[in-house]
Amino acid sequence: YSVWATPPTHVSERLKQLMRNLRAEFGGPEFEPHVTVVGAMRLTEKDALKPYTARINTVSRGTFFYQCVYLLLDPTPEVVDTSAHTCGHFAYKSSTPYMPHLSLLYGDLTDEEKEKAVERAKSHDPEICNLSFEVSSLTLYETDTEDITLKSWKKV
Repeated sequence: YSVWATPPTHVSERLKQLMRNLRAEFGGPEFEPHVTVVGAMRLTEKDALKPYTARINTVSRGTFFYQCVYLLLDPTPEVVDTSAHTCGHFAYKSSTPYMPHLSLLYGDLTDEEKEKAVERAKSHDPEICNLSFEVSSLTLYETDTEDITLKSWKKV
C-alpha cells in the first residue's frame, strides 16, 4: 500500500493535461496525480490529516522508473511532518530521506529523453513551478511496485 496526497480537482485536471502531453510523446502508463506521502508498505486494508499547502518548486528528473519526471515540492515542515507522522502511524521505515514530489511521467527513459521531457513539461505549462495547492486529504492505494503497467493498482 501507499498513502497519497491528492491535489484538488482543478489542480488535478491541469496536471492530468500536462501528464497526457508528456505520455503522448514519451509513453508510460497513466496514473492519478499525487504526492506520495508514504511509499509502498505492507499493511492490512483496515489499518488519518490536517490540511497543508504544497508548493511546487521545479520540474526535475530522477533515476528510477517511478521517479522519471516529477514536480519537486518545497519540503516545508508541514509537508515533511505529514510524511513523518504517517510513516510513524504505519510503523514504516524508509531507507532514504523523504523527497516530496508529484510524478508526471513513469518510465525507463535515457537521461537525454528525461531532460527533454522536463523541458517539454515546462513549455506545456510554463507557470507550473508557481503552483501551490492545499492538501486536505490522504488516499490509501494498493500499489504493487512490480507491476509497471499499474493495472493492479487500486484505490482502497
